[in-house]
Amino acid sequence: MVKILIIEDEIELVKVLKLYLEKAGYIVVSATRGDDGLAKWEAEKPDLLILDLNLPGVDGLEVTRQIRKRSDLPILMLTARVEEMDRLIGLELGADDYISKPFSPREVVARVRAVLRRAGNISRNEASLVTIGELVINLDAHQVTRAGKILELTPTEFNLLAALTSQPGRVFTRLQLLEQSQGTAYEGYERTIDAHIKNLRAKVEIDPHNPKYIETVFGIGYRFHRS
Repeated sequence: MVKILIIEDEIELVKVLKLYLEKAGYIVVSATRGDDGLAKWEAEKPDLLILDLNLPGVDGLEVTRQIRKRSDLPILMLTARVEEMDRLIGLELGADDYISKPFSPREVVARVRAVLRRAGNISRNEASLVTIGELVINLDAHQVTRAGKILELTPTEFNLLAALTSQPGRVFTRLQLLEQSQGTAYEGYERTIDAHIKNLRAKVEIDPHNPKYIETVFGIGYRFHRS
């Protein structure tokens, strides 16, 4: 069964989320401090992390930073609406998605399912290997290499790259990329694509500040340039 770790210091919120997630068929473990959460992550080896940004001990941004050094674990952040800058930093550190408080527990369950679906979405109709320049994208293995070196991409980054390379030269709007890479498109969330693109460029481009592959189309979105 799928195991979810919740790191959140609001005990009543944890109880509610645990109730809804367990009803949806997930195993749920939790921690109320960031440092305890990191220890539980190592001990429990969860399939997904629900992470609050404001935590005692170690904050959510540092938790994300520590996990991303060693794992591509899907991370769903919980943020207050006033924390826009922290939210963007969290996405740049490698979080896969976020939900702003207050939220419906049912929305959390839906977003958990979407993130897990993206993380496990390796069944595709396209050819299993896509080769563009030095990049080789193995859709079946969910793996990308550049000049033979394996790139560590999060599930969202991989799906974003797969969407862009499915039609090189096509300009995708942010909302289209949100839909294709995450399976859902929420108005107001499309700017999160910018943070994911920044992370993706840092991994696939030799010079992220002078990108060879992923081009910005100002005022619209992005396209993948077949070099």
